[in-house]
Parts: sequence; C-alpha cells; structure tokens
Amino acid sequence: MDAPWVRHYQPGVPAEIELPTESLVALYERSVREAGDSVATEFFGRTTTYAQLGDRIERAAEGLRRIGVKAGDRVALVLPNCPQHVVAFYAILRLGAIVVEHNPLYTERELRHIFEDHAARVAICWDVAVPKLKALPEDVPLQRIVSVNLLNAFPTVKRLALHLPVKKLRETRDRLTQPAPGTMSWEKLLEAPRLDASHPKPGVHDLAVIQYTSGTTGIPKGAMLSHYNLFANARQGEAWMHGAQYRKETFYAILPLFHAFGMTLFLTYGILKQARLVLFPAFDVDLVLDAAKKSPPTVYCAVPPIYQRTATRAKERGISLKSAKYCISGAMNLPDDVVELWESVSGGLLVEGYGMTEASPVCLGNPFAPSRRTGTIGVPFPSTFMRVVDTEDPTREVAQGERGELLIKGPQVFGGYWNNADETARTLLPDGWLRTGDVVTVDADGFTTIVDRVKELIITGGFNVAPSEVEAVLRSHPDVTDAAAIGVPAHSGGERVVAVVLLRAGATLDEAALKAWCHERLAAYKVPREIVALNDLPRSMLGKVLRKQVREEFLASRES
Repeated sequence: MDAPWVRHYQPGVPAEIELPTESLVALYERSVREAGDSVATEFFGRTTTYAQLGDRIERAAEGLRRIGVKAGDRVALVLPNCPQHVVAFYAILRLGAIVVEHNPLYTERELRHIFEDHAARVAICWDVAVPKLKALPEDVPLQRIVSVNLLNAFPTVKRLALHLPVKKLRETRDRLTQPAPGTMSWEKLLEAPRLDASHPKPGVHDLAVIQYTSGTTGIPKGAMLSHYNLFANARQGEAWMHGAQYRKETFYAILPLFHAFGMTLFLTYGILKQARLVLFPAFDVDLVLDAAKKSPPTVYCAVPPIYQRTATRAKERGISLKSAKYCISGAMNLPDDVVELWESVSGGLLVEGYGMTEASPVCLGNPFAPSRRTGTIGVPFPSTFMRVVDTEDPTREVAQGERGELLIKGPQVFGGYWNNADETARTLLPDGWLRTGDVVTVDADGFTTIVDRVKELIITGGFNVAPSEVEAVLRSHPDVTDAAAIGVPAHSGGERVVAVVLLRAGATLDEAALKAWCHERLAAYKVPREIVALNDLPRSMLGKVLRKQVREEFLASRES
C-alpha cells in the first residue's frame, strides 16, 4: 500500500517497526536485567530501581497466585498513578492473567456495570475507593480486595509529617488514604517469596488488558488488547521518538495509567526505554514544577489544558522546562496559542497525535521535525495504514481531500470487545480495518484533520463522555422528563459538558440540585458544567433527540 506520508517522518524514523514475538513480560524482564541500578519510578521524591521493581513484581505475582489468580483470570486495578500500580500491572501479566483498568474516581454505579461485565474475582484497589467496591451487589463475583495505601510509597519523612496534628496535613492524609477493613493489604501480598521462574509465561498473542471505553450507546465496552497490540504500540512510540535514549529519559506520568494513553506512554513504552517514571496521583502544577527542579522531565505528554497551566506557572515561578524534548498532546484539539506558549518555555516541539483505546491507543502523530503541521493530527505511525471512506458505506473510499470516516489498520488494532460480538462486528471490518467513528479530511501528503465525529462522544479533559450516560442520569431525576447532553468548545481547547433538559409540568430549574444529583451518580468530569431548560428538543421522525441540532441551536443562542 502506498504511504506518501513516510517522506515527512523525522529523519531516522522507519516506515515499519520490528513486530513483537514475545509478551510484555519479556519487555519488563529485559529492562530489569539491563537497567537494574537505574531508577524506575519516583514518587514524591522516593525512588525505586529497576532491580527493586522486578523483585516486587515477582513477589506480587506469587502473592496473587497464592490467593487463586491464574492464567486467563481478570484482575481489576482501581488505582491512581503510584509505584504500586506499575508493580501490580506487570505482576498480573506475569501470571498470564488479564489486567482490567478502572478510574478510581468512578462512582459505585459506574463501576457496577464494568465489574458485572468482566467478572473479576480479585481487585487491587486504592483504599479510598474500597467502599465503592464493597457496595457492589452480591451478584458481582468479586471475592477478594487487595487494598493499597498510597502513603506507604511516600518517603519516610513525608509520611511521618502527614501524621502531625496540623489540619492541612490531616486533610491531605485523608484524601490519600482511608482505613479499609476486610481487605488484604498490599504489603501483606508482597510478603510472598518470588514467583518460581518455571511458572508459565503468556504468549505474544494472549490477551493482556481489557480497557473499557464509552461508545455511541453510552454503555462501556471492554476493548481487548493483546500483548502483541501493546508491545507493538510501544515499539511504534519508540520509533516515533527517534533519539530518545535508554536509561537517559525522564517521563512525567501525569496522564492517568488507567487511561489508554497513559498506559502505553508510561507502563509499556516508558518501561521499554528503561526510563525514570515520575508518578503523580493527580495533576498539581506546583507539585509538577517542584519535581522538575530535582528531576527535569525530558518526555512530557499531556492534554492542552495541562500544557497551558504548566507553562504559565513555570514562567511565574521562573522554573526551566528546557529539558522537555518530547511532548505529545492528545485526546482533544491543540490550539495554536498553547503550542506557542509551551514551545516558548520547553526544549522541543509540541506535536499533536491521535489515538483511540481500540488501537492501544496511538495511530497517528505529527513528526518531531519541521515537517509537523499544527492543526492536524499528523500522519500514520510506522506499520500503520489508513483509509478514508464514505460514512454510510465503509467499503467505498472517498477522493483525496473529501470528508469521510477514518479507518485504521496496524499491529496495534485490538481484537474486539469483551463479551460483545455485535459491537465488535460494527467496529472491526472483516479484513481487519478499524472504524474510528471520526470524520476527517486528508491532504495529498497524508496529514489528517478531524472535522467531525460520527460518534457523538464528548471529549473533556482528555476523557470520553457518552452523552446517553449523562442523559440517563438526568432523566432519573423526578423533575426531568428528557435531556440532551452535548459538548461545546471550552477555552482550554477541549469541550465542556452541557445539558439541555425538559422539566415536568410545574417544575422549575434548580441547576445546583441537578448537578448535585449527577455528582452522586457520575464521575466529576462527566457532570454537566451548565444545565439549561427548554420547552422542547429537536427530534427525528422516530422521536430520537437530534443532539447535533441541539448543539447548533445552543451555540447560536450564545452568539446572538
């Protein structure tokens, strides 16, 4: 297949990668063997070497084996970014079991469907989130919870300081840890000896991760990602960041590890490069800049609002970010002013990329070279191909420059959705092409621009929000008879969630009460930032609310 975009790659980037023949277990074992004394993770100043990381992975694997985890089992991770997350991820894979990542800020309602779907019997959970797992109904087969206290990964001095009788310190401690009775502690799990070296390892095509993603239906679907998929995407990332050195790079893990973007950047690609992973459980610009004074970042991948806040605050504090050479923005459009601001304080180009969970996730990117084109999502990665087809007929390619749905093919493309053959058939074509749901135009060089979405997902803060999920929660309120959730442009370059509701006869809009109702049932990023009431909603002949028209009318009302 002709790939005209290859000539625009940064010099040294190959057209194809060497495809994996081993599992991700071989990836981390090689890094442990070759980078034993190098720092693997840094967390609030406390470091762990690759040798220590490998030892903990093997002990955690044996601990999990002793509580009954075996090859093919799903094991839930409900953790923020922390050293324990890195260890748990690879310990599960070492046994041939399957990692299922979860946002620890999800509500019990949001977690319930996912746990019912994957049926994991064991979960490794941040102790603050344990009550939500305890609240799951009895028909969920979860049997054992291993609780993780984040403070145990802190440096001793900082951990002790949080126990001083100071209100602010006490509040910080309460945010980071809570008692978790009836669980097994992470430290108890690691008391096990190392796993016997003869224990079978997974194969390259075995299932490694089930990553849940919202779809057009609003019901989360579990994308099945194999060791091959994830290892391939790590190698594609390595090829793209040409010049990044083994054991020399410092990755700032600001994006959550439970998100596909963060998982590949840090858990697979970062470990592949034997890099120092500086882990942040949540983004705090001053914590990031404090860390930068000690361990300057060389790889800083984030979303536009984080770039904007980091650069602005760095200028205010007079902290240099010239070490940051490799910077990729994803998950939402990247405004030109953010590019200019970031590149005024950093040591490299800020380029936009594109991916989706079903592709492990990265598919396209702008080159780290003068050939990059701001405003586009770039060109396909090595060993990745694309087509642009009619949105109604994916077998018919459109002419170059015309709008059409983007299709992707490559070694990073997933194998389908867990327990969902119908959605798999709608998303994966028989010849292996992945329907992205994004409407694009492509220029003669292969640079791609997103112009619309077939799917009506709202992308806010780098996360996907399914409108129908927000609408279902609003409709469950006694004062709401119908609702439409839409994404409208935010000043940060992404979108914000807005809801338009119809109220029952006699009811008046109480925006604060409706937001509180949503906060009890949805993760914070899914809660509408604004709620307005109308007398009617535009509908199709079949009565379906036309969200696109709702959005257009809402935006027009704000311009008038």
